[in-house]
Amino acid sequence: MKINILKRRTTGEKVFDTINVLIMLIICFLTLYPIWYVIVNSFNDGMDAMRGGIYWWPRKFSLDSYKVVFSSPGIAKAMWITVAKTVIGTIVHVFFTAMVAYALSKRDLIGRKFYMTLGTITLFFGGGLIPYYLLLKNLGFLDKFIVYIIPAMFSFYDAIIFMAFFREIPSSLEEAARIDGANDFVIFLKVILPVSLPVIATIALFHGVYQWNDYFTGMIFINNPDLQPIQTYLYRIVAQAGSNTAMQAAPGGIVTRTVTSQSIKLATMVVTTFPIVCVYPFLQKYFVKGMMIGSVKG
Repeated sequence: MKINILKRRTTGEKVFDTINVLIMLIICFLTLYPIWYVIVNSFNDGMDAMRGGIYWWPRKFSLDSYKVVFSSPGIAKAMWITVAKTVIGTIVHVFFTAMVAYALSKRDLIGRKFYMTLGTITLFFGGGLIPYYLLLKNLGFLDKFIVYIIPAMFSFYDAIIFMAFFREIPSSLEEAARIDGANDFVIFLKVILPVSLPVIATIALFHGVYQWNDYFTGMIFINNPDLQPIQTYLYRIVAQAGSNTAMQAAPGGIVTRTVTSQSIKLATMVVTTFPIVCVYPFLQKYFVKGMMIGSVKG
């Protein structure tokens, strides 16, 4: 009797595991297929794609949409601006936010309650776009590269994540460093940061994705085309493609369209998303651990 019960339980567990696997496969399919659909249609002839029916493979393979995107003048410089502002902006943001969060994580900090209250208010209220624009104008940040860096140096939301991690670091590490004569800044650089790789990778990924995808800053605060990031640059290509569709001369003098505004949009989505997606696998192990910060106590 006991053996039969055990067999039934084992069979039930196998069925349950099979159902879980099927559910996970369905979720993975629903998550990944839209990405695959965009990639497939971006490599298909634009006019042919308008007929629909393309789900798994390009029906009429074409690179014309990507040629339109990459043949645009200034795209190399726009890509360089994006890479520079992503790398520099992420490093500055992580270092400055971590430094402020380390100070706020100390309960004996003078005025800590006031700073925390002030930071919490900024999470729910803002001055609006016009006051923000006037502030950056008065500071002299318009049409300058630092408009991508200085305003995004600090985020109180990211500081809260940093503080939750810093509080879990044993105080004995700091005490040992103080005995050796280290001051607060040396402790932060040589003790706290080296043991904070999970949270640093998490915040770097968050802010790096923000910097890479940000087109609004370049559209509102930058008029110089040499300082526009790739996102803003491609946004204008897509906007122009809606009215000026690329044309190609076919044999016999007949002019046919090979690219549509929709195909250019899909190509730009692939171009702008692919580089940042390649970073995810290298930061995944830190990202998963960083997301668990503060979730388990004891």
